[in-house]
Amino acid sequence: MLHKEDWDGWYDTLIRAFGGVPEAAEEREMWHTLAEAERSIGAWDGDRCVGTAGAFGFRLTVPGGAPVRAAGVTMVSVAGTHRRRGVLTAMMARQLADVRSWGWPLAVLTASEPAIYGRFGYGIGTYGMNLTAQTRRVRLSVPPGTDDVGLRYAAPGEVLEACEAVYARRVPERAGMVARLPDWERVALLDPEGERGGASPLQCVVAERGGEIVGYTRFRVKPQWEVTGPEGTVELRDVEALDPAAYAALWRFLFDIDLTSTLVAYGRPVDDPLLHLASDVRRLGVRVRDALHVRLVDVGTALAARTYQAPVDVVLDVEDAFCPWNSGRWRLSGDAEGASCERTTDAADLALSVRELGSAYLGGVSLASLAQAGRVRELRAGALAPVSAGFGPGGAAPWLPHGF
Repeated sequence: MLHKEDWDGWYDTLIRAFGGVPEAAEEREMWHTLAEAERSIGAWDGDRCVGTAGAFGFRLTVPGGAPVRAAGVTMVSVAGTHRRRGVLTAMMARQLADVRSWGWPLAVLTASEPAIYGRFGYGIGTYGMNLTAQTRRVRLSVPPGTDDVGLRYAAPGEVLEACEAVYARRVPERAGMVARLPDWERVALLDPEGERGGASPLQCVVAERGGEIVGYTRFRVKPQWEVTGPEGTVELRDVEALDPAAYAALWRFLFDIDLTSTLVAYGRPVDDPLLHLASDVRRLGVRVRDALHVRLVDVGTALAARTYQAPVDVVLDVEDAFCPWNSGRWRLSGDAEGASCERTTDAADLALSVRELGSAYLGGVSLASLAQAGRVRELRAGALAPVSAGFGPGGAAPWLPHGF
């Protein structure tokens, strides 16, 4: 556990490991407030901090809509002077043992370098879509009712409570979404002037129907002028809505902002409805990258916590050298109503490592695809297909809406 008086030195180690550029005072203070010292680890060489790792106590939506306790692993670093000495391995082992002791079945993270965490049992569980949309070259085909949605500018802080209420209603609808912890609404409003890169302060537009806020978007605008005229960029922070018409109204607004020709967005869901509203998907400049990395800390509890889109009754032979309490055979039985997962001595149907279970857990990566890559082995003929179908998300693709 990190002592509060050690936090500044601990955090300085983290900042240096990520390049050493100082953060704005308001950003540093915010993370100091949000950091959970009792769930943070430091590695020390004498009186010098040489390694950091933290965890937030999240509730993560899993397939079926249940909120499951998950450690949001964060602020991981090792000083450049102490690499290749086992510091990271020791911190990861300690952290996962701690998570198990807290009774939390999952650990999740976003990786600065995705090659790092597979050896600790993390698998890529969700992907995010980045956009560089040519807004003048794309028309949006909006659903009926879009013109009935009212839009208005609002100061981001003044409508924060209403926007958070919209977000909270969205959380159970997608696996991978995270319920906001107290004070986390501050992250959405973080707007240090030194990090705007010539763009405007954060702006907010809300969508309303019948006097109720049913959606919102937060964004910046970066003006730019060429000899041919204005070529500004809309930098999207987030957009959420409770129904298709409100969602389309907000996107139409974003595509029509005066003096702009480009919209940049990061980490959108890979099945974002925008893909179906746009007249030319190629002009959206779609790119996909890894997002949430998932680690099952307690295989039995984690697999029993979600539902399955088709009935499954399978014995999994799980390999987990890093957390050996997970290794062995587990019988998973479940359907759309619930599941159980218990130790068994029965013959295994599928063999895989805990890393593959992490990738498949939220439904964003299929076990069939992993099997085609040689990462899942079918030990009983015909066992793979129904289990792969059962692990599907059963609706929208899993999505992590913000980093941590």
